Amino acid sequence: MLIQFSVTNWRSIKDEQTISMVMATGNEMSETNTFLPTAPNASELLRSVAIYGANAAGKSNLLKALEIMQEIVVESAKGQHGEELPIVPFLLDTDTEQAPSEFEVIFIADGIRYQYGFAANSQRITEEWLMAFPLGRTRKWFAREWDANNNEYVWDNKLTGPKQIWQDSTRQNALFLSTAVQLNCTQLQPIYNWFSKTLRLTNVSGWAPTFTASLCKERAQREQVLDFLKAADLDIHDVIVEPEKLTAKHLPADMPEDIKSKLLIEHKDKLIYDIKTVHQSKQGRSINFDFDEESDGTQKFFGFAGPWLDSLKHGYVLCIDELHDNLHPKMVQFLVSLFHNNQTNPNNAQLIFTTHETSILNQEVFRRDQIWFCEKGSDQATKVFPLTNFNPRKGRENLEANYLAGRYGALPYVRGLKMSQTA
Repeated sequence: MLIQFSVTNWRSIKDEQTISMVMATGNEMSETNTFLPTAPNASELLRSVAIYGANAAGKSNLLKALEIMQEIVVESAKGQHGEELPIVPFLLDTDTEQAPSEFEVIFIADGIRYQYGFAANSQRITEEWLMAFPLGRTRKWFAREWDANNNEYVWDNKLTGPKQIWQDSTRQNALFLSTAVQLNCTQLQPIYNWFSKTLRLTNVSGWAPTFTASLCKERAQREQVLDFLKAADLDIHDVIVEPEKLTAKHLPADMPEDIKSKLLIEHKDKLIYDIKTVHQSKQGRSINFDFDEESDGTQKFFGFAGPWLDSLKHGYVLCIDELHDNLHPKMVQFLVSLFHNNQTNPNNAQLIFTTHETSILNQEVFRRDQIWFCEKGSDQATKVFPLTNFNPRKGRENLEANYLAGRYGALPYVRGLKMSQTA
C-alpha cells in the first residue's frame, strides 16, 4: 500500500514534489474510496488519485520517476561496474544539472510501514536510507552516504546478519537494498518485494494483450475476463486463445537474420497467443474475429482486463499514464469505480493515474482529496498540488467547470495563431 511518493531533480521536476495517498479531512465516500490499513498508527488511505494537467506539464514524468525508482531497485544489483544509472536531472538550471536526483516512498508491506529512498547521479548512488515503523515508532535500519572528500561511503547499518559482507558487495552504481536481498537478506525482502511485485506501472500504450490472454486458458479465469468485458458493454461473447511458441513467422520479415536468430534463442520458451474474439449475430450464430480486427479501444481494454483483475485480487498499487487514451469516458469511469467498490476491491488495491478526461472530475466519483493537478511554473519546472489547496465546497462545487475555467490552474495557455499572408 502506497502512502506517499516524493521526487526531486528529475527531468522536468526541479524542487521536491510529493503525491500523498493519505486521506484528508471530510468523511464523504469514506466507506468506498478510503480504507484503514493494518499497520500500527496507520492513517486512512485513498484508493485512487487522479492527476490532471496540460500536455508537457510533467504528469508523465511524475509516474516515470516512480518507474525509474522501481527499475533501479529491481535491476541495479544485476548490473556491472561502470554501467550508468538511468538518471536525468532538471537541466534548465545550473544548480541542478550536476546535482543528484532523489526518490523516496513511504509504504506498507506485510503490516509494517517503511520509509525508503535514495539519491543518485548517472555514476553512483550518493545516498540511501531505510526507516521502519514496526511498532509505530521510527527505527533506522540503515543509511549510507557518499563522502567525496574521503572517497568512501559512510554507513549507519543496524541490520542483523552479515551486513559487512553486504556492504562490501555493494557497487557504487547499485543499491544496498538490492544487493543485500540478492545475498539472501530476509529482513529486507518485504521492501524489495513491494517494488518488484506490488508496484505495477504502465504507460499510455497500456498493456499488451499477452497477460490477459494467458488468463483465458483457464475456464474460471476466462469467465472473469469475460465478465469484465461484458460489464463494459463490449459485446464479446467469448475469447478463444491458442498459445504457440515463438518462431520466425512471428517476427517481421525484413528483420535481419542475425537479430532473428538471437531473439529466437533468447525467447525460445516465450509463448505467443493467437487471440480471437467471439461475437453473436442477430440470429444467435457465433462469429469469430481476429483480435486485430477489434477497435483500438477494445484492444486496449482487453489488455487492461488481466492486470486490472490481478491488481484488484492481490491488492497491488497500479499506476497508469493517460488512462483516457482510446477509451470512452464511461469506460474510464467503470475502471475507476472498480477500485471504489468493497466487493471488487476487497484487498485495498490502489490506483494512481494521469488523465485529461474531465467528465469524471466530479464529487460523485471522487473525494476532494483524490484530485491532484500538475503544471509548469515560470522556471519551466513541474509543480504538483492537490485540489484541497483551493478549499472546494463539499458536494456543491462543480469541479469540472471550475477546472476548465482555470480556477485551479494546470491548464494549457493557448495563444491565438496568426497565419502569414501569401501572395
